[in-house]
Amino acid sequence: MAARAPRPDPYGALGAGPSAGAAELRRRYRRLVRTYHPDRQSADAPAEAVEECVRKFIEIDQAWKILGHEETKKEYDLLRLDDHCFSLSCRCGGKYRVSKDEAEEVTLISCDTCSLIVELLPRS
Repeated sequence: MAARAPRPDPYGALGAGPSAGAAELRRRYRRLVRTYHPDRQSADAPAEAVEECVRKFIEIDQAWKILGHEETKKEYDLLRLDDHCFSLSCRCGGKYRVSKDEAEEVTLISCDTCSLIVELLPRS
């Protein structure tokens, strides 16, 4: 079975952190696009450098397609959190989520969609 390639990090492609707001993400995206857009590259540049700029431009564009819209950014953030937290489906369709670090401190967890709360019991 072939090893899976690591997921590209859209935040890393834009040089921003998960706490960056929409305006900050847009500013970084526009600055990077101006730098790496294929039409902005010199005709005298070596082919390898142009290929690298095109690859970087595609990575930036794909990151913006995820982080540039509130809904897709929210979905990505939830998927990203699933790698570092415990989750349980709620009967409303939402999720109860707690990070692995918080699991030792928190006892009550609320659903991210409705007002239901569950109690987190320590392992015996």
